[in-house]
Amino acid sequence: MSVTYTAVLPVREHTVDVLAGLLTTERARRGTRAGTRSLTCRDQAILILRWFLDGTRMRQLARDNAISLSTGYDYLHEGIDVLAARSPSLHGALLAAKAAGHDYVNIDGILVETDRCRAPGPTAGVDLWWSGKHDNHGGNVQVVTVPDGWPIWTSDVRPGREHDTTAVRTHAEILPALTTAGTDLRTLGDLGYEGESGTITVAFKKPKNGKLNLIQQQLNKAHNSLRAIGERGNSLLKMTFKALRNVSLNPWRIGKITAAALAILHIEHNRTA
Repeated sequence: MSVTYTAVLPVREHTVDVLAGLLTTERARRGTRAGTRSLTCRDQAILILRWFLDGTRMRQLARDNAISLSTGYDYLHEGIDVLAARSPSLHGALLAAKAAGHDYVNIDGILVETDRCRAPGPTAGVDLWWSGKHDNHGGNVQVVTVPDGWPIWTSDVRPGREHDTTAVRTHAEILPALTTAGTDLRTLGDLGYEGESGTITVAFKKPKNGKLNLIQQQLNKAHNSLRAIGERGNSLLKMTFKALRNVSLNPWRIGKITAAALAILHIEHNRTA
């Protein structure tokens, strides 16, 4: 015997309609013939949102929609790609932040955990996706937020073993974009970006066997109070989207998944910056 129950997604009808519209456009682009899909665009949109928001397993989603597991994954990946394509570029996000009147943005790395742990890394015996800092496997995604902590851009994924400085250097667009915007829009970061302090403003680091002077301490206090609010963006993404708490798909898809989650957030709240 099985038990049925009613569930409600914590999103507006508008969000479902927008996603369904994006999927309709994608099907037209692919030349999909009418009546050849198992699910309507709206049903597919609900499947995708259930996966993102509730973290519902694909086996359950496939069963609920009377489709095969492989078809369910095809629908999900199609939705991830469609949403990620809607996510803003870093240049566009920084322009929007300037237009909104912000004086600075925050950048911080978020570790999206994954249970894929069979990829050898450059260090013998250590998995590529292992993060020693977090003591877990995951992907490093850079998140840019405005002063109140609202996320406006997310990067592609880098293996969890990489520190934030390595990650921003690897992403070819991040440092040039932040440098260009720096005259009008300062970027704040934690000491994980110490190696790029010429572009990203970080706190003063306490010298070995020494201490900071009073002015440095006061500047650090002001810097950290501003940056701490910006870290709300990472929490907002993970608290809103259970899918970001652990990704069982190919970890190289984590960047697309995070960008898709950001797009849903922007649609739901009708806000970009």
